[in-house]
Amino acid sequence: MSDRELYTDILSGNHARFIALADEIAAGLVQQGADVVAGDAVEGFNPSHDVCRYVINAAVRLASRASGRSIACYAFPLDGAPHACPAGLDGSSVRVELDEAMLDRKLRAARGYVELQDEVSTTLDRFGTEPFRTECLWSVDLADPYGWNPDQIPFYESYGSRRVASGAYEQVVTFRQHVKPLADALWCHSAAR
Repeated sequence: MSDRELYTDILSGNHARFIALADEIAAGLVQQGADVVAGDAVEGFNPSHDVCRYVINAAVRLASRASGRSIACYAFPLDGAPHACPAGLDGSSVRVELDEAMLDRKLRAARGYVELQDEVSTTLDRFGTEPFRTECLWSVDLADPYGWNPDQIPFYESYGSRRVASGAYEQVVTFRQHVKPLADALWCHSAAR
């Protein structure tokens, strides 16, 4: 779905679309016999990234239950340094070191993603290319419904408030009003089966 569709569904409370997506991903994980899943970390930077994590977690819980086996679930940063793991998780993390050809292929793919050119350029300006040689994946606690302190105000709320004030957005996506109810719906759906 496009960013516009995703934000519209988050703001309108269209949880059914995300639940259907979790079901679809879960079915694919079972069909493929997946052992490991990796995806966006909850960072509070962008609500779409955090929602992707909630969908992934629900899909992994559903697929693990349907297949009768544990599926490892890992996260990686999209706003933070790609080679850094959160404090306290270094011991349980998986690090993947890319050789020159792999790093080059990764950077070409990122730069070739037209819809994300600005974000890719900003990220490469911020970190340089060398940190992208190391991928840090950390284990996700699938028993944690939010993956962070739900009393914390995420960055995307303050950024969204500024964008509403400037006239660029009509409404702010908030954790409490929009994202948390969606996370709760995905949690209930994947725990109830």
